[in-house]
Amino acid sequence: MKVAIAKYAWSGRERLGLLRLRDDVIVLHAMRWPDEARDPVAVDPPNETVSQEEIEQALALIDRMTQDDLEGPEFTDTYTDALAEIIEAKREEKPLPEAPEPEEPGKVLDLMAALNESVQQAKVSRGEDADVHEMPKKTAAKKQPAKKTAAEKTAAKKTTKETTARRSRSA
Repeated sequence: MKVAIAKYAWSGRERLGLLRLRDDVIVLHAMRWPDEARDPVAVDPPNETVSQEEIEQALALIDRMTQDDLEGPEFTDTYTDALAEIIEAKREEKPLPEAPEPEEPGKVLDLMAALNESVQQAKVSRGEDADVHEMPKKTAAKKQPAKKTAAEKTAAKKTTKETTARRSRSA
């Protein structure tokens, strides 16, 4: 089998690739430059011993989570279907299809309440007092005067120049 090594530009970088024929199609295999490849020793996992029971549990978990058929509503690409409907409506200059309502509204979480509950659970698990006290409110700091805008500065300069000009005329 004959192959060719090729350089090509992709995403703003020069890449290296291997071209080969497969059936009647030219196939490009992306290759890595030496600086893009990691040293295998750096990613080599440490030697671990696994018991037979752990292996059996892992296999049982895989069997339980394996799904042979990939049919049903959870495997339907609704985004592509909706996009195709929008494109077709625009092509034919028809009104866009209505967006479907979500099946159930999203939950709104109070992050402070969740944080307080988490702190209480952690304290209870450590055997500490589980009272959570309110944080002290910040006192309002003195508000600094706003900085002048460029227009205000220009107006102030004009007023100063006019006042200076009047004074020099009257003198």
